[in-house]
Amino acid sequence: MHLKNPKYILIAVITFLIVFLMNYIGNDAPDKLSRALMTAFAAVIGLGIGMWIYSKRDQNDERNNFD
Repeated sequence: MHLKNPKYILIAVITFLIVFLMNYIGNDAPDKLSRALMTAFAAVIGLGIGMWIYSKRDQNDERNNFD
């Protein structure tokens, strides 16, 4: 998996925006900006780790390599 892939960057930006807006709009705490930013960054990092694991799993899948 290449992190500079435009599809991954687009998915990461959309994920960041959705999670950030959900946390920023729905929060009444005085530190809502920092909480929303940390949660959105954590969501993008988790998405990246999940996509990396998923891509490694597909590369090592020998069950589908038959002739």
